Amino acid sequence: MTVTWEELGWERLADGVGRCRLPGWDCTAGLVRGADAALMVDAGSSLAEGARLRGAARRLAGRRVTHLALTHPHFDHVFGAAAFEGARVYGATGTGALFAPGGQEREALRADATAEGLDAREAREAADALVAVTHEVDGGRTLDLGGGRRVLLAGVGPGHTGHDLAVLVPGTPAVVFCGDLVEESGAPQAGPDAVPARWPAALDRLLELGGDDALYVPGHGAVVDAAFVRAQRDALAARFGVSR
Repeated sequence: MTVTWEELGWERLADGVGRCRLPGWDCTAGLVRGADAALMVDAGSSLAEGARLRGAARRLAGRRVTHLALTHPHFDHVFGAAAFEGARVYGATGTGALFAPGGQEREALRADATAEGLDAREAREAADALVAVTHEVDGGRTLDLGGGRRVLLAGVGPGHTGHDLAVLVPGTPAVVFCGDLVEESGAPQAGPDAVPARWPAALDRLLELGGDDALYVPGHGAVVDAAFVRAQRDALAARFGVSR
């Protein structure tokens, strides 16, 4: 039985499109439902959080999550991915190699999660269970979720990381899930895997995708408009000395 977005504490963004702000790191997870399939955008920061998202998504969509898009390879967005058993997992080109079993990236994600306050046991379990990204996106890829619902996955980075993926849900309004290319609840974070010189251009590509009237959903914080994204683009360019 389906329920309303509000009943589960989610925010409805458009018809069949919503998101929730997860506790802890105020991280966004999104859901897009079609007649035949359901897409989750990002998976939370632990296996337990992923399981809670999976349960909520099933109630909201009336079916299991069939597609999972990971906006970038940071623990607070990917560590719940293994909870979505059977889903097709999408990421920007190169993400698959980062998550390979025994790779250094798994250990780096575990260490980062623990340093940020995730329980050490939960961090280890999530790192060990991290799923493979079997569908890499280079440029753009359209998913048909049924009932006329088509979603575009777009490799718009690098910027916040070397592997940034955006999700465009056309409609009125259009909705763009930005990952951490855009942040509202704090200044954009540039860690060791950021590519600052190319971050402003990634935001230009987001704006090209969504246009002036879209809703832009940041990786952390409240939904913003195109003017906010432009202002953040200009601030990043000034911060990193990137000319327009």
